[in-house]
Amino acid sequence: MLLVHGIGMGHSVYDRFLAEIRSSCEAIAIDLPGFADCPEPADPLSIPATADLVADALRDQDAAPLVAVGHSMGAQVVAELAARHPELVQRLVLIAASVNPDERSLPQQAFRMVQDLAEGEPFSVVTRATKTYFQAGPVWFMRKLRQMLAHRLERCLPRISQPTLVLRGTLDRVCPRGWAVRITGLLPRGEMRQIPDRGHEALISSGQPVAQLVLDWIAAGGAPLHPSNPSDLVFPTQTL
Repeated sequence: MLLVHGIGMGHSVYDRFLAEIRSSCEAIAIDLPGFADCPEPADPLSIPATADLVADALRDQDAAPLVAVGHSMGAQVVAELAARHPELVQRLVLIAASVNPDERSLPQQAFRMVQDLAEGEPFSVVTRATKTYFQAGPVWFMRKLRQMLAHRLERCLPRISQPTLVLRGTLDRVCPRGWAVRITGLLPRGEMRQIPDRGHEALISSGQPVAQLVLDWIAAGGAPLHPSNPSDLVFPTQTL
């Protein structure tokens, strides 16, 4: 399994997720260029170019094909990876995918993120996010944010042939339900699930429900070839 983080984050956001899947599969959690422990390049790569870089690394390590999992901006990266390098990706998981095309601007995205954090994300999420954002630095963060906002995920989705799971928390303001439904409908083999009482950072705050949904979906064989309607199930989860 390949794990790709969102903007301003790093591989450590998958710590709790990794703890849940460790006994079921092997995983590679990466740092994208300029984030966490990965050096900052001279210029930020576009989302497709970032996917190409990840593809080169996977080939170098002989680590594919695999299940590619991306959170937020990471969902954009793994979507391009699946579309541009289909031989490397067996299945795809898009968690809290950005960017909602109805709010494709810095002020709107910033407002939604603040809303999401203020409406129930645990303090541990806020402290971890603050640390990783400062590590990236505001200049690099803004340069990469422009690439994230410029990317059109909706144009990439119809080219993805692999079974794909679309996940969001029911309280996610950054990835609203309507956008997640649209993502699922644009995928030839898309399937949607929601995690109750979780926001945009559900992956960071509690790895168990996300990991269980992903593992159960893989065990079930992925999505049907041509779903008539995107499924929109809400799964119960334990309090963590």
